[in-house]
Amino acid sequence: MTTLGVGVDLVHVPSFADQLDVAGSRFAGVFTPGERGDAQGTNPSLRNGGSARHLAVRWAAKEAVIKAWSASLHGEPPVTGEQVHHLIEVVKDAWGRPRIRLHGEVAQHLAGTTLHVSLTHDGDYATAYVHLTA
Repeated sequence: MTTLGVGVDLVHVPSFADQLDVAGSRFAGVFTPGERGDAQGTNPSLRNGGSARHLAVRWAAKEAVIKAWSASLHGEPPVTGEQVHHLIEVVKDAWGRPRIRLHGEVAQHLAGTTLHVSLTHDGDYATAYVHLTA
């Protein structure tokens, strides 16, 4: 296994939640129905603003993927535009463990690689760490 890049992102959840509430914000189309469903969950304590921290950590994961990918291209021009967040999806297994699922041109560019992801929340912050390997 060869490391191609790593990425980490930290999100301030209250600020992120404020931005989610703005009509037409950049977050309107970046989360898949599955991500929104996972963030909402079936636990009532996640409702009424609680889902913002779960969407925030998914945003951090998307950013961390882009950073790891960018690190793997050091010295080379970008291969796609910056608006690819909707093509990066955080999914979870039956036990709640996260994985990254890629779609479209991002999946094509990163074919043959593996993304390892770790997500965490603490207080007002959500963090994601991504390790890109070949």
